Amino acid sequence: MYNSRNNRRNNSRNNNRGNRRKFVKNGKRRIKTFDPSSLVTKVDVEHIEAPKKYEPKNSFEDFEIDSRLKKNIIKRGYKLPTPIQDQAIPLILDRNDLIGTAGTGTGKTAAFLIPLIDFIIKDKSKKALIITPTRELAVQIESELNYFCSGLSIYSTLCIGGTSISKQVRGLNRNPHFVIGTPGRLKDLENRRALNFNKYSYIVLDEVDRMLDMGFINDMKYIIDKFPKARQSLFFSATLSPKLDDTINSFLVNPIKVEVEKQKSSKNVNQDVINVGGKAKIEILHDLLIKDGFDKVLVFGRTKFGLDRLAKDLVKRGFKVNVIHGNKSQNARQRALDEFKNDSVQILLATDIASRGLDINNVTHVINYDLPETYEDYIHRIGRTGRADKTGNAISFVG
Repeated sequence: MYNSRNNRRNNSRNNNRGNRRKFVKNGKRRIKTFDPSSLVTKVDVEHIEAPKKYEPKNSFEDFEIDSRLKKNIIKRGYKLPTPIQDQAIPLILDRNDLIGTAGTGTGKTAAFLIPLIDFIIKDKSKKALIITPTRELAVQIESELNYFCSGLSIYSTLCIGGTSISKQVRGLNRNPHFVIGTPGRLKDLENRRALNFNKYSYIVLDEVDRMLDMGFINDMKYIIDKFPKARQSLFFSATLSPKLDDTINSFLVNPIKVEVEKQKSSKNVNQDVINVGGKAKIEILHDLLIKDGFDKVLVFGRTKFGLDRLAKDLVKRGFKVNVIHGNKSQNARQRALDEFKNDSVQILLATDIASRGLDINNVTHVINYDLPETYEDYIHRIGRTGRADKTGNAISFVG
């Protein structure tokens, strides 16, 4: 651990504060942050227990869905259902409202897309609305939808900010079977009378806890209130907060709950902290990035301005860097993600917009340049590394 002397000196002060929030000053604002100092842990690589293999009750062939859809699923590379797919798909096919609690990387996108596609194959007059908290997740869902719908004459429109709203209006005028979007843009399109929520038979809210965190609760309620009472409603979230109870009760009718994964710190992630101790964080980050093994690094910061400034500093130092945050156009954000995924850049700087719902392979390190606000945000951030049974590394700057 970096600066162990400072760490020892601060042990008594840091002890037991990992699970509570502290306040730090940022100009005139006081910002809640989560201090992960008490979570420092190392992965014992030689004694990693292989995850217990889940034995699905069903195969994709067992599901009562269209044979062409089954072929697309196999062609996509799906072999056996994941736990959320195995448990949720039959329930959705039986027309139940459903609450699915599952984290990222569990296959929940296919869990709701497969039955909805089958419904629409059987009745092309039906339509589905999928609401996500971020543009990136909406793009990812539409991409998966397109794989499953190959050759089925099922069409979609993506309705997200940062892209042409007039193009989206034209897409909606073609009466697509699926509309996938973020709450604000969907509400804007409804206000323009380009979108009529009353005409949709199926609604999916994905990453609902994140939508709550991002302040979309009123937009969610507005859209739900516009839906017909005769609908099927699907609700997916990594965690279930008591704040969501009213929304759940107004949104779902006798829902069945499926819970396949508890939210917890990854056992495959080495977690460490660096006590800054008055040293410039950019210097500490530089020293880390030039070390062997820091091949694909995701750096989280708190503000858009701070990340833009950090990116400029790193570029001047010779690093290949890209940035994603809310002020970037959607095209710029998607390009940055693509370049990071295909290893054109070594480092991606991001606000918490990137901490959920994104599946990025082979991230060697997550660095919390600025501390997250909550434990949940911390878990979602570090969950970008240590995936697919690989060992990852998370480093947080504190002090």
